[in-house]
Amino acid sequence: MTAIAATMQAFFTDRLIAQRRASPHTIAAYRDALRMLACFAAARTGTPPSRLDIADLDAPMISAFLRHVELERGNTIRTRNARLAAIHSLFAYAALRHPEHAADIERVLAIPPKKADQAIVTFLDDQEAQTLLAAPDRATRTGRRDHAWIQLAIQTGLRASELTTLTCADVHLGTGPYVACHGKGRKDRITPLTPGTAAVLRAWLAERAGVPGDPLFVTIRGGPMSRDALQQRLAVYAATAGRTCPSLTSKNLTPHVLRHTAAMRLLHAGNDVTVIALWLGHETVTTTQIYLQADMALKQRALDRTTPLSSTPGRYKPPDQLLAFLEAL
Repeated sequence: MTAIAATMQAFFTDRLIAQRRASPHTIAAYRDALRMLACFAAARTGTPPSRLDIADLDAPMISAFLRHVELERGNTIRTRNARLAAIHSLFAYAALRHPEHAADIERVLAIPPKKADQAIVTFLDDQEAQTLLAAPDRATRTGRRDHAWIQLAIQTGLRASELTTLTCADVHLGTGPYVACHGKGRKDRITPLTPGTAAVLRAWLAERAGVPGDPLFVTIRGGPMSRDALQQRLAVYAATAGRTCPSLTSKNLTPHVLRHTAAMRLLHAGNDVTVIALWLGHETVTTTQIYLQADMALKQRALDRTTPLSSTPGRYKPPDQLLAFLEAL
């Protein structure tokens, strides 16, 4: 076994698992990136992956792999940068174990991430959120379950992975109701519940009738819902809600859009971005700045403050629906 093969194994067992206690999602992402790199380099050099050396994975090879990921595999720039982050982490670890390859390792670590366009986040306004919440058929058990998790997501902003791992014991409905979750980065946090959300969860827990350690939201077979299941159910309700709220049809509705919706509701209520960052479990406030960019209401208020004194603040609104249609053509 070569130096890079032994180092790669130690990187996972010693650095990621033993020292950093990385989450299963992080380990899986790094594993996939490095496996693809090993297979790509093996195909390029004709050397089996277990016989590759650090010199085989030099900066030109890594750059070629990144081009392959982006151009041939059709991955986004963000995915390309995520693969590079895994490679950088491996080579930073290898630098401590193999100083004789310092020059090759330094050149790999010098490969920069590529800048990606930052899209404006998608979120639901109040009417769209209410229409979506009304879409599940609450005459059925599945509809009541889906109504409960959608309302919980819109109010708390929990990630899809956090929703699927909630247990019955994580919901506390006594005085000052809240939900506790074990989130990204191994961070525990608690999020208060509104009376409406607490009432919905109280009814669902009574119907769910599980022991404290059971999953809160379960499939027909009794197992926890997966992220794919959340997405599939949400797509069904988006199509149903779109018939009465056409604006929903133009939005790619995902569980993460519900998280964005919770953040925008907090922002519109006048909460500071630091509070929203704590609410969502963001590592830094910088991540939360994307909601300021998406908030047209906030920008409109700023524009109104700059309006000349002789002008009426606000945007022009046609007095008639027909005129609005004609002027929009």
